[in-house]
Amino acid sequence: MKRLKNKCALVMGATSGIGQTCAEMFARQGARVVLTGRRVPEGEAVARNIVAAGGDATFQMCDVTEPESVEEAVHQAIGRLGRLDVLLNNAGGSSNTDGLVTTASLDEFWNKMRVDHFGTFLSLRFALPEMVKSGGGSVINMVSVAAFGNSTGGRSAYASSKAAVMNLTRSTAHAFAKDRVRINAIAPAAVGTERIKKMLADRPEVKAAFAVQQLGLIEPEDIAYAAVFLASDESRMVTGHILPVDAGSFAD
Repeated sequence: MKRLKNKCALVMGATSGIGQTCAEMFARQGARVVLTGRRVPEGEAVARNIVAAGGDATFQMCDVTEPESVEEAVHQAIGRLGRLDVLLNNAGGSSNTDGLVTTASLDEFWNKMRVDHFGTFLSLRFALPEMVKSGGGSVINMVSVAAFGNSTGGRSAYASSKAAVMNLTRSTAHAFAKDRVRINAIAPAAVGTERIKKMLADRPEVKAAFAVQQLGLIEPEDIAYAAVFLASDESRMVTGHILPVDAGSFAD
């Protein structure tokens, strides 16, 4: 039996990498999916591929740093799906322009806070009322092992933004538990997306920081499997939880 049969899911930041893989796996598990992102050709291609494989998916352009854009994406998702059972907040990520708190540019810091933190805040702001109307659901925020304060290879802006999302996850989980909306987060270590592979190749200090991954580089599918669990009724008693998918990073 498909684990997300009849679920209606909105995946923010799904034009590539982890978000794309999660959207594809949600669809394979029976969910109807609306996926978003800023890159229209790439997002439309992901949706077409899902449909070609027998899934149900459409793409909606969205810039998570703009309130009107996020509100419209949620509105379009409700119009397309009829309700909202699952929200995955994946928009964001690290970059090679990050650095130590003493050297990172202020532009990089605010970019991370706008996309990773404020983008998640806006998605929750507009999607949670719809999930409450639907009688509950599951929100999955994407954070990082960097949020726990471990070595991040000099990515202070990224670590700060993901720590903010981690605490936003816990506070909103508490506030919306009475409405049967579960809010959890996944905290990956280094995942073998094209962007991360390039970062590991270009910055030796980042590569060294991820050498603690005893099981090696994580694949996007490994994160998607965790997301399916949190989206499904299998995790109906799990909320306010930060789930590390860390390839043994914390195993001493």
